[in-house]
Amino acid sequence: MIKTIAFDADDTLWVNETYFRDAEDQFCNLLTEYISFEECQKRLFEMELRNLPLYGYGIKPFSLSLIECAIELTEGDVSTEIISEIIEIGKAMLNAPVNTLDGIENVLQQLSKKFKLVVATKGDLLDQERKLKKSGLASYFHHIEVMSDKQPENYTKLVNHLDIEPSSFLMIGNSLKSDVIPVLEIGAHAFHIPFHTTWAHETVDFEVKHELFKSFDSVEDILNDLM
Repeated sequence: MIKTIAFDADDTLWVNETYFRDAEDQFCNLLTEYISFEECQKRLFEMELRNLPLYGYGIKPFSLSLIECAIELTEGDVSTEIISEIIEIGKAMLNAPVNTLDGIENVLQQLSKKFKLVVATKGDLLDQERKLKKSGLASYFHHIEVMSDKQPENYTKLVNHLDIEPSSFLMIGNSLKSDVIPVLEIGAHAFHIPFHTTWAHETVDFEVKHELFKSFDSVEDILNDLM
């Protein structure tokens, strides 16, 4: 039944979350004069969640949250030197190498012989296009969809754009919250491949059980199921 397979990008095709965690550590180390490391991480997470509806996802929104959080945590006392360092943290993330995950190119090579492949990701359009180009994987995909969010309506819009039925669509990703649950809600298939680091906002506290859902330890394991 499956004809089109969509892959999430960050932490499914290439490493991403690790850079955010490193940036958080750098940020909180800059502010140890004002707040403890642990409390800084907690307050930054709260700031990110507050800003999501306005800024969306990606490195640039994250960088704005870092600056805003620094101003808030220091009650406006943050120095221009620290602000400059925070800006450099964001720039370093944008310029970071794109390291594809083990086995992913082989999987794309095999699946592209039988299925139409697309990328379905969220975040900043320019940044995701940059990473896809640097990854060397762009040629495997027929379509790139950068979403503002991953809700059922976003996936419905994508399926309609591809002119396919939900029952012939499979989404593969590392986030149960974004790549699995909303996809199952529209009647499509979903495969979960965990990444070792997951943003707290993307976690769920229940087990997913559904006839159209499968979980795999490795991306290469899906070949036994699909080929």
